[in-house]
Amino acid sequence: MNSPTSDQSISPEPLKPAPSTMLRRVLSSIVSTREVTLIVLILVIIVTMSFMSPYFLSLDNFRAVAVGMVPTAVIVIGMTLLLASGGFDLSVGSVMALSSTVVAMLLLAGVAIPIAVILGLILGATVGMFNGLLITKVGINPLVATLGTMSLARGIALVLTEGFSVSNLPKEYGFIGKTSFAGVMVVTALVLILIFDLAMRHTRFFRQLYFIGANEKAALLSGISVDRVRITAYVLTGMLAALAGAMLASRLMTGTPTAGNGLELQVLAAAVIGGASLRGGEGTILGAFLGVIFVALINNSMIMLAVSIYWQMIVTGTVLVTAVALDMMVRRRVS
Repeated sequence: MNSPTSDQSISPEPLKPAPSTMLRRVLSSIVSTREVTLIVLILVIIVTMSFMSPYFLSLDNFRAVAVGMVPTAVIVIGMTLLLASGGFDLSVGSVMALSSTVVAMLLLAGVAIPIAVILGLILGATVGMFNGLLITKVGINPLVATLGTMSLARGIALVLTEGFSVSNLPKEYGFIGKTSFAGVMVVTALVLILIFDLAMRHTRFFRQLYFIGANEKAALLSGISVDRVRITAYVLTGMLAALAGAMLASRLMTGTPTAGNGLELQVLAAAVIGGASLRGGEGTILGAFLGVIFVALINNSMIMLAVSIYWQMIVTGTVLVTAVALDMMVRRRVS
């Protein structure tokens, strides 16, 4: 009869976590994902408002929300790129207004629609490059640099138009701003969000933004051209803001030099709510887009409930401060 001797040992089987522990881990990982949390909050708003207003779930209302948030959704892509790299841009609203005005003036001067839009994008890229050079080469803080550019771009738009809107645009140009779910504006915004989200997740160049935002010195020592990457991010942000301006001009059939006033606050709020951090190194385009939807639904809900438009600014500011505060608390707890 064989029996184990004293020098033989039987290794115990590794302990498996209890099903309840595994379930808690899975639920914790789901809750910690900002995108999932935002989707739940969006669904809560939709369900709640469906009981509070009979017009909220109408197709016309959702179409108005979708078309209305397109400029913000386009601009938030660039803002997320900058936040991931540790920067930001307060001039996006003014660049959108300037592009809207310039494209409208070019169209009235007889310039072909594609050329007018391309020139508007070049203008936005120029402003973005100016911001990038001020920040990287001159060493000006992003807050000061983009704050100055914000006033500069807005001032140029007002000087060009003397404060008046540029209207009577060619009817053909209205095709871009067609107010429907399958319109050029909505489709373009969704395509850009998909492309940039995949690029931020899987391409080497855009992944460098996270490395720069997390630790700029380490990124520089690892061979990343920090200045070049940052300037490129500011150029892309300027172009996206200009594209939003061209879309807005097509939707309204008017170039408005006062458009986008305070838009930078909404864009920042949406990006931070979506998971981006003012300290850099974090954020996704998908999360920022969900943040745009969240903010747009809050504003739409207040309109449906006949809340004064001035309260929307208060709510947006409160949401931004709350999102930043929660982000800081979470980061402290993790560290």
